[in-house]
Amino acid sequence: MDNYRKVRKTEEQSPLPFENLPPDIVEMKVKEGSKIRNLMGFAMGRMETEDTRQIVFSGSGRAVTKTITCVEIMKRRVSGLHQITKLRYKSVQEVWERREPEPSAHNLTLLKNVPSICILLSKDPPDITAAGYQSPETRDGLWTGTEGQGRKRGRWILIFNIIAPTPFHPPPTPPRQITGSLNYYLNFASLT
Repeated sequence: MDNYRKVRKTEEQSPLPFENLPPDIVEMKVKEGSKIRNLMGFAMGRMETEDTRQIVFSGSGRAVTKTITCVEIMKRRVSGLHQITKLRYKSVQEVWERREPEPSAHNLTLLKNVPSICILLSKDPPDITAAGYQSPETRDGLWTGTEGQGRKRGRWILIFNIIAPTPFHPPPTPPRQITGSLNYYLNFASLT
């Protein structure tokens, strides 16, 4: 491919994979070169208004991780957001032409299927039985202590609840404390 250069890239346009969306929904199309600061500035401005109840973040290919990062930032700044995540593949067509023109040179056309993610964040509860639904997280469930308190002491308490309920596992036991610079509370009872 050293002798070729990319001339154009086209992605298939597909509708959002969510039902009952308002026609004026805010869709943040995250690209590989998008700046998170710019995306979040616009998205936060829209979500802080009372009129905006839902927002969709979408990205494909290398922008999937940046899309997830934007959603996690939004969920930390705006509490009580419900989330529905949909994964799919998108078709991308790339056209490459030869750097050195030859009389018999042909363009190369590549058709790729790249992963794509669409994440709906909603202030109002959507259908909780939908595949990919996540309820709003409480801030107390993950980190204990205040932000300033943790930074002054340099110590946080992180709580992990790893629970895999099946008929073969006993009910979870209370978490055990492991001491150190960062205290981890792990519940391994459900893994054994």
